[in-house]
Amino acid sequence: MQVSVEATKGLERRLTITIPAETIDSAVKSRLQQLAKTQRINGFRPGKVPVNVIKKRYGQAVRQEIAGEVMQRNFYEAITQEKITPAGMPSFEMKTDEDGKDLEYVAAFEVYPEVEVKDIAKIKVEKPAVEITDKDLSDMIDTLRKQHANYKEVKRKAKKDDKVTIDFIGTIDGEEFDGGKAEDFALEMGKDRMIPGFEKPIVGNKTGDEVIADVTFPEDYHAEKLKGKVAKFTINIKKVEQLDLPKVDEEFAKLFGIEDGNIEALHAEVRKNMQRELDQTLKASVKEQVIAGLLELNQIDLPKALVDQEIDALREQAKQRFSQQQGGNIDNMPELPADLFEENARKRVSIGLLLGEVIKTNELKVDADKVAALIETAASAYEDPKEVIEYYRTNDELMQQMNNVAMEEQAVELLLKQAKVKEVKKSFDEIMNKQA
Repeated sequence: MQVSVEATKGLERRLTITIPAETIDSAVKSRLQQLAKTQRINGFRPGKVPVNVIKKRYGQAVRQEIAGEVMQRNFYEAITQEKITPAGMPSFEMKTDEDGKDLEYVAAFEVYPEVEVKDIAKIKVEKPAVEITDKDLSDMIDTLRKQHANYKEVKRKAKKDDKVTIDFIGTIDGEEFDGGKAEDFALEMGKDRMIPGFEKPIVGNKTGDEVIADVTFPEDYHAEKLKGKVAKFTINIKKVEQLDLPKVDEEFAKLFGIEDGNIEALHAEVRKNMQRELDQTLKASVKEQVIAGLLELNQIDLPKALVDQEIDALREQAKQRFSQQQGGNIDNMPELPADLFEENARKRVSIGLLLGEVIKTNELKVDADKVAALIETAASAYEDPKEVIEYYRTNDELMQQMNNVAMEEQAVELLLKQAKVKEVKKSFDEIMNKQA
């Protein structure tokens, strides 16, 4: 076997591989002899068909089959010989394939880029220092109360956090328009459900009042005919309701799994959940900054084959999400264009190559304790953490995913040790509201 390597453009490579004629011809002859023993042809006894008859009937097909097998096998021998690592499947182009002549073909493919992670010390990371205060806990309890609150009717003027039941009619230049009219419409104020300016005249008015809202539809409004239009809404207030928050008592505590209804236990559980979510948010923020700095300081060429694979994976994930939203039906879903996913795919491939180099260069091994901690953290959000932990440990696919997550975190932690880290004090509300 003769091999020549040609670097064409960027990461593209072409291998020209020549296989001696006797290798191909011998393999073809052997395969035809095997066929002669098994094929049934009229006029000949089973197993007694002459090879020349078999060759005339099956020779071309057998040669193509042998050529395909030899091309695949010799390609992998060639890249091993030349110490080349393809980044995707090759395409084969036959140059010469005739009886008595050497078989010559070209394999075209991309290789992985040479990756050198540098300038780690220039990565800048802002690491928030956050403490959960009693006020943060009190605010979270209030949030939980609102989530379990009911509305009750009141005889007073509407406030910005009330719910109102209204009739309204919208007009543009004195004419009603499609979608601009409703009766007994329940509106939770302050949720930004309506276009800007709609709720403003309702605040400060009571049941039975009629108010006028002058609004302008946004330029990016979903209805083409209404974009940028000035409209007038006549609104009749039919009912005003306020949130009726539940008391923080035993019954309330039981809603959150505190079987004995102990309020202190409720506070401890809520604080623990807040701390877990805060820790995860802070870890994600720091990791995001480390990776952003790594990408900015280390630009690398990307094999198109890897980017295309990642695009396919992202497209499939999008299909699965859509399927879940549509109750499992994706039959009518159009094929999503690749350019929707390309930027994210390129970023993910770059991250994989760079972190892979960090792992290889520093000879990192998966930390079993970190894997266990990750599983425990994931399980702590469930009612029976032990059952979830056991489920992970008996599922090879989930364990491999956790091993990958742990390895990635170890690489990020190593980079973080060398980066420029600035600790800044932040409040719980600043961090979590920014995340939201």
